[in-house]
Formats: sequence, structure tokens, C-alpha cells
Amino acid sequence: MKLANHHALITGGGTGIGAAIAHALASEGAKLTLLGRRQDVLERTADALRAGGTKVATATADVTVHSDVEVAFAAARAAHGPITILVNNAGAAQAAPFGKVSAQIWRGIMAVNLDAVMLCCQAALADVTAAENGRIVTIASTAGLKGYAYAAPYVAAKHGAIGLMRALAIELARTGTTANAVCPGFTATDIVEEAVANIAAKTGRSEADARAELTKFNPQGRLVTPDEVAATVLWLCLPESGAVNGQAIAVAGGEVM
Repeated sequence: MKLANHHALITGGGTGIGAAIAHALASEGAKLTLLGRRQDVLERTADALRAGGTKVATATADVTVHSDVEVAFAAARAAHGPITILVNNAGAAQAAPFGKVSAQIWRGIMAVNLDAVMLCCQAALADVTAAENGRIVTIASTAGLKGYAYAAPYVAAKHGAIGLMRALAIELARTGTTANAVCPGFTATDIVEEAVANIAAKTGRSEADARAELTKFNPQGRLVTPDEVAATVLWLCLPESGAVNGQAIAVAGGEVM
């Protein structure tokens, strides 16, 4: 149990990649706080983890709101003590041609995918830097490593999130804390299913054809699984990964090398 002395807070921890990360970190003994907007979703995942003996707290918050983040992180500390692992997983995407991207859409995508990462990193900073083997892991995207059409705000935000991890990696290096980004390709999650439905609705294609368009990006010809992303996060959180810092690791079947 290599993470038995750790308390991991996972944003967007109730479903998809976040839930998979929770199970992966629990397998090495970490205590968990799952943070998200929907208490019922958080509690379903938490109950499954508790059934396996994991200590799990939940906290509802909008990660784009500073006061929400501060209250949620305080509740997490009250439950399990200092936060030694922060996983920034909450995210959102919206497809639109760049010429039709309004200021409201731009600001909303930036708020969830970049501003919230800053808020959560600042809220956890004192804890993770005081910890032995403190860890910050941000779930970015291959969109942070390359461009995609009709996703300019998301691409820009994910590039920013990777840049923030690289900056923190240097700034915090002497504390023993690492900051890294994990960059999944198209992954079997609700966000991708929403993209599939949107493509089908706008093009008249079947959802199967729309899904095939997304799997074409992966040289393996498939969607990435949440468990594959979670395995990479777990590896970054282990003590023996302490020299891996400031990296943006693609989990995408070879799409980005």
C-alpha cells in the first residue's frame, strides 16, 4: 500500500476518468475526497469505494468559484487531514466553429478547464508542498499537445493547463512536489458520448459512424478507457516516480508522440 499515508482530492471524481482514478489510488491505500457538483453521483462512487474498505469523503463544489473551492478543500482536510495528492480532473468541452465562439462560450470553457486548475492548485499548495512526495496531476488532453478543429477554446485551455503544470514543476521542484499533466486521447466517457451525439445531430450520420470518426484519431483504432488513464495517474503518484516532473504524458495509442 504505497499511498497509505496520502490523502488524494479528485475533482470531477464521481464519474468517468475521475471515478477510475479514485479506484486506482484506493488500490494503493490512499484516503480520498471526491469533489464534484452532484452529490448523488459522488456518493454512488464513494459507496462503491467504501465497500472495499477505502476511507472516502465527498464535497460538492463548482470548481470555477473560488469560495466553493475554499470551503470544499477545508471540508476535505477536516475529514482526512492535509491534501497530499491533488488530481485536477474536472473538465468540459463544447464544439463550435471558431467564428461562432462567443465570449460567453470562451469564458465558460476557460473557467472549467484552466481557471479551476489554478484555483485548486492554490487551495492545495501549502498541503502538497509540505507533504513527503506531494503530487499535482492535471488531466489535460491531446488537445493540449496539438490542435483540433471546432474546439478552439478547449484546445487553448488545455495548452494552458499543461503550461501551468510545467511552471509549477520548476517552481516547486525543491519541495519534492511534482506537477504533471496526463493527456488522454478520445476516451470512453460521457464527454465523448456527448460529442458523438452532437456530430450525429449536425451531420445526419449515425452515432456509430460519428464514433468511428473519433476513433480514427487513435492509431489503435479505438477509444482509450478510463482505467488506462487512471493507471498513468497512479504511476505518477507513486514514490518511485518522484523524478518525473513537468511532463505531459499522452495516453492516446500513439496519436501524439
